[in-house]
Amino acid sequence: MVEVDRLTKYYGNHVAIEDVSFSVTEGEILGFLGPNAAGKTTTMRIVTGFMPPTSGTARVAGFDVVRQAQEARRRIGYLPEQVPMYDDMTVRGFLTFCARLRGVSGAAVAERVRTVMDATQIAERADSLILKLSKGFRQRVGIAQAMVHDPPILVLDEPTVGLDPRQIVEVREMIRGLRGSHTVILSTHILSEVQMLCDRIVIINEGRITAIDTPENLTARLRGNQQVTLVVRGPAESVTHALAATPGVASVQHHLLEQEVGRYDLEAAPEADIREPVAACVVGAGWGLREMGSVEMSLEDVYIKLTADDQAEPAEAAAA
Repeated sequence: MVEVDRLTKYYGNHVAIEDVSFSVTEGEILGFLGPNAAGKTTTMRIVTGFMPPTSGTARVAGFDVVRQAQEARRRIGYLPEQVPMYDDMTVRGFLTFCARLRGVSGAAVAERVRTVMDATQIAERADSLILKLSKGFRQRVGIAQAMVHDPPILVLDEPTVGLDPRQIVEVREMIRGLRGSHTVILSTHILSEVQMLCDRIVIINEGRITAIDTPENLTARLRGNQQVTLVVRGPAESVTHALAATPGVASVQHHLLEQEVGRYDLEAAPEADIREPVAACVVGAGWGLREMGSVEMSLEDVYIKLTADDQAEPAEAAAA
Protein backbone atom coordinates (compact mmCIF):
# COMPACT_ATOMS: atom_id res chain seq x y z
CA MET A 1 0.00 0.00 0.00
CA VAL A 2 2.89 2.39 0.74
CA GLU A 3 6.26 2.13 -0.98
CA VAL A 4 9.08 4.51 -0.09
CA ASP A 5 12.22 4.25 -2.21
CA ARG A 6 15.45 6.10 -1.43
CA LEU A 7 13.84 9.33 -0.26
CA THR A 8 16.28 12.17 0.33
CA LYS A 9 15.41 15.68 1.49
CA TYR A 10 17.74 18.67 1.75
CA TYR A 11 16.96 21.92 3.57
CA GLY A 12 19.65 24.11 2.05
CA ASN A 13 22.87 22.26 2.78
CA HIS A 14 21.34 20.27 5.63
CA VAL A 15 20.35 16.66 4.91
CA ALA A 16 17.12 15.89 6.79
CA ILE A 17 16.73 12.34 5.45
CA GLU A 18 18.92 10.29 3.12
CA ASP A 19 18.12 7.13 1.14
CA VAL A 20 15.08 6.28 3.26
CA SER A 21 13.34 3.14 1.99
CA PHE A 22 10.58 0.99 3.46
CA SER A 23 7.20 -0.46 2.54
CA VAL A 24 3.91 -1.03 4.32
CA THR A 25 1.62 -3.87 3.29
CA GLU A 26 -2.15 -3.72 3.16
CA GLY A 27 -3.78 -3.96 6.59
CA GLU A 28 -0.46 -3.61 8.46
CA ILE A 29 0.28 -1.30 11.39
CA LEU A 30 3.82 0.03 11.06
CA GLY A 31 5.54 1.85 13.91
CA PHE A 32 7.86 4.72 12.94
CA LEU A 33 10.38 5.50 15.68
CA GLY A 34 13.30 7.83 16.11
CA PRO A 35 14.72 10.60 18.33
CA ASN A 36 13.76 14.23 17.87
CA ALA A 37 15.07 15.62 14.56
CA ALA A 38 15.73 12.10 13.26
CA GLY A 39 13.65 12.67 10.12
CA LYS A 40 10.28 11.14 11.08
CA THR A 41 8.15 14.23 10.41
CA THR A 42 9.98 15.03 7.18
CA THR A 43 9.37 11.50 5.91
CA MET A 44 5.68 11.60 6.83
CA ARG A 45 5.20 15.01 5.21
CA ILE A 46 6.63 13.66 1.97
CA VAL A 47 4.52 10.49 2.09
CA THR A 48 1.36 12.52 2.71
CA GLY A 49 2.14 14.97 -0.10
CA PHE A 50 2.79 18.04 2.06
CA MET A 51 6.26 18.53 0.59
CA PRO A 52 8.27 17.04 -2.30
CA PRO A 53 11.47 15.07 -1.80
CA THR A 54 14.79 16.27 -3.17
CA SER A 55 15.16 12.81 -4.70
CA GLY A 56 13.61 9.38 -4.43
CA THR A 57 9.97 8.34 -4.73
CA ALA A 58 6.99 7.51 -2.55
CA ARG A 59 3.89 5.70 -3.80
CA VAL A 60 0.56 5.39 -2.01
CA ALA A 61 -1.78 2.67 -3.26
CA GLY A 62 0.23 2.72 -6.48
CA PHE A 63 0.08 6.51 -6.98
CA ASP A 64 3.20 8.66 -6.95
CA VAL A 65 2.84 11.33 -4.24
CA VAL A 66 4.42 13.99 -6.47
CA ARG A 67 3.25 13.19 -10.01
CA GLN A 68 -0.18 11.87 -8.95
CA ALA A 69 -0.61 13.92 -5.80
CA GLN A 70 -4.40 14.24 -5.83
CA GLU A 71 -5.01 10.52 -6.25
CA ALA A 72 -2.49 9.69 -3.52
CA ARG A 73 -3.97 12.21 -1.07
CA ARG A 74 -7.48 10.84 -1.55
CA ARG A 75 -6.27 7.57 -0.08
CA ILE A 76 -4.54 9.01 2.99
CA GLY A 77 -5.81 10.28 6.32
CA TYR A 78 -3.19 12.35 8.14
CA LEU A 79 -3.01 13.30 11.80
CA PRO A 80 -0.11 15.78 12.19
CA GLU A 81 1.47 16.35 15.58
CA GLN A 82 -0.13 19.80 15.72
CA VAL A 83 -3.61 19.58 14.19
CA PRO A 84 -4.80 22.83 12.55
CA MET A 85 -8.43 23.53 13.47
CA TYR A 86 -10.94 26.37 13.26
CA ASP A 87 -11.71 27.25 16.87
CA ASP A 88 -14.95 29.07 15.99
CA MET A 89 -16.45 25.92 14.44
CA THR A 90 -18.36 23.21 16.26
CA VAL A 91 -17.00 19.68 16.20
CA ARG A 92 -19.77 18.57 13.84
CA GLY A 93 -19.27 21.61 11.63
CA PHE A 94 -15.51 21.11 11.40
CA LEU A 95 -15.80 17.42 10.53
CA THR A 96 -18.51 18.18 7.97
CA PHE A 97 -16.20 20.78 6.40
CA CYS A 98 -13.31 18.25 6.34
CA ALA A 99 -15.53 15.56 4.78
CA ARG A 100 -16.66 17.88 1.98
CA LEU A 101 -13.14 19.14 1.44
CA ARG A 102 -12.01 15.56 0.92
CA GLY A 103 -14.65 14.73 -1.62
CA VAL A 104 -17.22 12.83 0.42
CA SER A 105 -20.49 12.98 -1.52
CA GLY A 106 -23.28 15.15 -0.11
CA ALA A 107 -25.55 12.28 0.85
CA ALA A 108 -22.78 10.45 2.71
CA VAL A 109 -21.32 13.39 4.65
CA ALA A 110 -23.63 13.23 7.67
CA GLU A 111 -23.25 9.46 7.99
CA ARG A 112 -19.43 9.63 7.81
CA VAL A 113 -19.36 12.41 10.42
CA ARG A 114 -21.56 10.36 12.77
CA THR A 115 -19.42 7.26 12.22
CA VAL A 116 -16.10 8.92 13.06
CA MET A 117 -17.57 10.80 16.05
CA ASP A 118 -18.82 7.49 17.45
CA ALA A 119 -15.49 5.78 16.71
CA THR A 120 -13.51 8.48 18.55
CA GLN A 121 -16.15 8.91 21.27
CA ILE A 122 -16.75 12.62 20.74
CA ALA A 123 -20.44 12.49 19.76
CA GLU A 124 -21.39 14.03 23.11
CA ARG A 125 -19.41 17.15 22.15
CA ALA A 126 -20.71 17.37 18.57
CA ASP A 127 -22.18 20.85 19.05
CA SER A 128 -19.37 22.24 21.22
CA LEU A 129 -17.04 24.90 19.86
CA ILE A 130 -13.56 23.54 19.23
CA LEU A 131 -12.21 26.52 21.19
CA LYS A 132 -13.78 25.11 24.36
CA LEU A 133 -12.46 21.55 24.01
CA SER A 134 -9.79 20.09 26.27
CA LYS A 135 -6.52 18.99 24.69
CA GLY A 136 -7.65 15.39 24.86
CA PHE A 137 -10.89 16.08 22.99
CA ARG A 138 -9.05 18.20 20.41
CA GLN A 139 -6.77 15.23 19.77
CA ARG A 140 -9.80 13.01 19.23
CA VAL A 141 -11.24 15.50 16.76
CA GLY A 142 -7.89 15.38 14.96
CA ILE A 143 -8.10 11.60 14.67
CA ALA A 144 -11.71 11.89 13.48
CA GLN A 145 -10.79 14.34 10.69
CA ALA A 146 -8.10 11.92 9.50
CA MET A 147 -10.71 9.15 9.21
CA VAL A 148 -13.72 11.10 7.96
CA HIS A 149 -13.27 10.25 4.26
CA ASP A 150 -12.65 6.56 5.12
CA PRO A 151 -9.15 6.39 3.63
CA PRO A 152 -7.43 3.00 3.29
CA ILE A 153 -4.19 4.48 4.72
CA LEU A 154 -3.78 6.42 7.96
CA VAL A 155 -0.64 8.30 8.97
CA LEU A 156 -0.83 9.15 12.66
CA ASP A 157 1.80 11.35 14.30
CA GLU A 158 1.71 10.95 18.10
CA PRO A 159 -2.02 10.09 18.24
CA THR A 160 -2.18 9.75 22.06
CA VAL A 161 -0.43 13.02 22.96
CA GLY A 162 -2.42 14.93 25.58
CA LEU A 163 -4.78 12.08 26.44
CA ASP A 164 -5.37 10.79 29.95
CA PRO A 165 -4.61 7.10 30.72
CA ARG A 166 -8.16 5.95 30.05
CA GLN A 167 -8.34 7.84 26.76
CA ILE A 168 -4.96 6.41 25.72
CA VAL A 169 -6.30 2.88 26.20
CA GLU A 170 -9.43 3.75 24.19
CA VAL A 171 -7.42 5.24 21.30
CA ARG A 172 -5.08 2.26 21.27
CA GLU A 173 -8.04 -0.09 21.05
CA MET A 174 -9.45 1.98 18.21
CA ILE A 175 -6.15 1.80 16.30
CA ARG A 176 -5.87 -1.94 16.97
CA GLY A 177 -9.36 -2.34 15.52
CA LEU A 178 -8.15 -0.79 12.24
CA ARG A 179 -5.72 -3.66 11.61
CA GLY A 180 -6.70 -5.50 8.45
CA SER A 181 -9.22 -2.93 7.23
CA HIS A 182 -6.76 -0.01 7.14
CA THR A 183 -3.04 0.39 6.66
CA VAL A 184 -1.56 2.50 9.48
CA ILE A 185 1.78 4.29 9.88
CA LEU A 186 2.10 5.22 13.54
CA SER A 187 4.74 7.64 14.79
CA THR A 188 5.14 7.69 18.56
CA HIS A 189 7.70 8.05 21.32
CA ILE A 190 5.80 5.61 23.55
CA LEU A 191 7.61 2.30 23.09
CA SER A 192 4.94 0.29 24.90
CA GLU A 193 2.47 1.60 22.33
CA VAL A 194 4.58 0.23 19.50
CA GLN A 195 5.00 -3.10 21.30
CA MET A 196 1.23 -3.47 21.74
CA LEU A 197 0.02 -2.19 18.37
CA CYS A 198 2.58 -2.60 15.61
CA ASP A 199 3.26 -5.53 13.32
CA ARG A 200 6.65 -4.10 12.34
CA ILE A 201 8.75 -1.10 13.29
CA VAL A 202 11.04 1.26 11.37
CA ILE A 203 13.75 2.97 13.40
CA ILE A 204 15.29 6.11 11.90
CA ASN A 205 18.28 7.96 13.29
CA GLU A 206 20.06 11.03 11.91
CA GLY A 207 18.01 10.82 8.74
CA ARG A 208 18.82 7.21 7.89
CA ILE A 209 16.99 3.95 8.51
CA THR A 210 18.81 1.81 11.07
CA ALA A 211 16.35 -1.09 11.34
CA ILE A 212 13.15 -2.51 9.86
CA ASP A 213 11.68 -5.63 11.42
CA THR A 214 9.18 -7.03 13.88
CA PRO A 215 9.83 -6.11 17.54
CA GLU A 216 10.48 -9.77 18.31
CA ASN A 217 13.01 -10.23 15.52
CA LEU A 218 14.84 -7.04 16.41
CA THR A 219 15.31 -8.06 20.01
CA ALA A 220 16.43 -11.55 18.93
CA ARG A 221 18.97 -10.17 16.44
CA LEU A 222 20.46 -7.64 18.83
CA ARG A 223 20.40 -9.69 21.98
CA GLY A 224 23.78 -11.31 21.26
CA ASN A 225 24.60 -14.25 23.50
CA GLN A 226 21.70 -15.95 25.23
CA GLN A 227 21.57 -14.95 28.89
CA VAL A 228 20.19 -17.15 31.66
CA THR A 229 19.94 -16.20 35.31
CA LEU A 230 19.39 -18.68 38.13
CA VAL A 231 19.35 -18.62 41.91
CA VAL A 232 20.95 -21.69 43.50
CA ARG A 233 21.46 -22.88 47.08
CA GLY A 234 24.82 -24.58 47.20
CA PRO A 235 28.58 -24.03 47.64
CA ALA A 236 29.47 -21.12 45.39
CA GLU A 237 32.81 -22.42 44.16
CA SER A 238 31.45 -25.86 43.28
CA VAL A 239 28.32 -24.47 41.64
CA THR A 240 30.33 -21.98 39.57
CA HIS A 241 32.77 -24.68 38.43
CA ALA A 242 29.99 -27.11 37.49
CA LEU A 243 27.99 -24.49 35.58
CA ALA A 244 31.08 -23.32 33.67
CA ALA A 245 31.72 -26.92 32.61
CA THR A 246 28.17 -27.39 31.29
CA PRO A 247 28.12 -27.72 27.48
CA GLY A 248 27.08 -24.47 25.78
CA VAL A 249 27.88 -22.20 28.74
CA ALA A 250 30.36 -19.48 27.73
CA SER A 251 30.69 -17.59 31.01
CA VAL A 252 29.42 -17.57 34.60
CA GLN A 253 29.18 -14.67 37.04
CA HIS A 254 28.33 -15.28 40.70
CA HIS A 255 26.60 -12.81 43.04
CA LEU A 256 26.17 -13.75 46.69
CA LEU A 257 22.61 -13.20 47.94
CA GLU A 258 22.81 -14.85 51.37
CA GLN A 259 24.76 -17.65 53.00
CA GLU A 260 25.00 -20.60 50.59
CA VAL A 261 22.60 -18.88 48.15
CA GLY A 262 23.80 -17.07 45.04
CA ARG A 263 22.62 -15.65 41.75
CA TYR A 264 24.43 -16.96 38.69
CA ASP A 265 24.39 -15.04 35.41
CA LEU A 266 25.24 -17.27 32.45
CA GLU A 267 25.96 -16.49 28.82
CA ALA A 268 25.82 -18.85 25.85
CA ALA A 269 26.01 -18.63 22.08
CA PRO A 270 22.75 -17.44 20.43
CA GLU A 271 22.07 -20.84 18.88
CA ALA A 272 22.60 -22.73 22.15
CA ASP A 273 19.66 -23.26 24.52
CA ILE A 274 21.37 -23.99 27.82
CA ARG A 275 18.34 -24.00 30.10
CA GLU A 276 17.76 -27.76 30.29
CA PRO A 277 21.42 -28.83 30.71
CA VAL A 278 21.94 -26.12 33.34
CA ALA A 279 18.86 -27.23 35.27
CA ALA A 280 19.98 -30.87 35.04
CA CYS A 281 23.45 -29.91 36.31
CA VAL A 282 22.10 -28.16 39.40
CA VAL A 283 19.40 -30.71 40.27
CA GLY A 284 21.70 -33.66 39.55
CA ALA A 285 24.26 -32.35 42.03
CA GLY A 286 21.62 -32.09 44.75
CA TRP A 287 21.72 -28.31 45.01
CA GLY A 288 18.57 -26.22 45.42
CA LEU A 289 17.36 -24.57 42.21
CA ARG A 290 15.25 -21.68 43.49
CA GLU A 291 14.79 -19.57 40.35
CA MET A 292 15.66 -19.75 36.68
CA GLY A 293 14.86 -17.53 33.73
CA SER A 294 16.11 -16.07 30.45
CA VAL A 295 17.09 -12.39 30.26
CA GLU A 296 15.32 -10.77 27.31
CA MET A 297 16.25 -7.51 25.57
CA SER A 298 13.35 -5.07 25.69
CA LEU A 299 12.21 -2.85 22.82
CA GLU A 300 13.57 0.06 24.83
CA ASP A 301 17.00 -1.62 24.86
CA VAL A 302 16.80 -2.10 21.09
CA TYR A 303 15.74 1.51 20.50
CA ILE A 304 18.54 2.93 22.65
CA LYS A 305 21.14 0.70 21.03
CA LEU A 306 20.12 1.55 17.48
CA THR A 307 19.74 5.30 18.02
CA ALA A 308 22.85 5.69 20.16
CA ASP A 309 25.18 4.02 17.67
CA ASP A 310 26.04 6.60 15.02
CA GLN A 311 27.75 3.91 12.96
CA ALA A 312 24.79 1.53 12.97
CA GLU A 313 24.33 0.01 9.54
CA PRO A 314 20.84 -0.30 8.07
CA ALA A 315 19.30 -3.62 9.08
CA GLU A 316 16.34 -4.81 7.08
CA ALA A 317 14.60 -8.16 7.30
CA ALA A 318 11.23 -9.30 6.08
CA ALA A 319 8.69 -9.94 8.76
CA ALA A 320 7.37 -13.43 8.92
